[in-house]
Amino acid sequence: MEFGVGSVVEGKVTGITKFGAFVALPEGKSGLVHISEIAYSYVNDVKDHLKEGQEVKVKVIGIDENGRINLSIKKAMDPPPRPAGQGRPMGRPGGSQGFRGKSAPAEPATFEDRLKQFMAASDSKLSEMRQAERRNSRRGGRK
Repeated sequence: MEFGVGSVVEGKVTGITKFGAFVALPEGKSGLVHISEIAYSYVNDVKDHLKEGQEVKVKVIGIDENGRINLSIKKAMDPPPRPAGQGRPMGRPGGSQGFRGKSAPAEPATFEDRLKQFMAASDSKLSEMRQAERRNSRRGGRK
């Protein structure tokens, strides 16, 4: 059986690290499930979700030039259903968005959603600050 990207196979967890878990695959191969690919919810500690020796279904999501196999547990299963009212925010009735262009996003319901929103906003602000620093450093002191 040749592994290819997109293949779903059964494996056994052989090791757990703080960044993921190693999984033994058929034909004596092994791969890594990164911590971000373990569950649809936020994973703080891999040991809360997996145990050594546990049988898992994984999807091959990548094979690099060195033959290392990247795996995903969450992509091997269906995503959890979204709670009612958790879809994309709707515009105003009648389709008019007014001068704002977009309606205000709905407040996230769970801690994980709020954390993800905070992290995304934080990353965006840091990126903007770095770009501003680069622009200012290129000026060479001219104002």
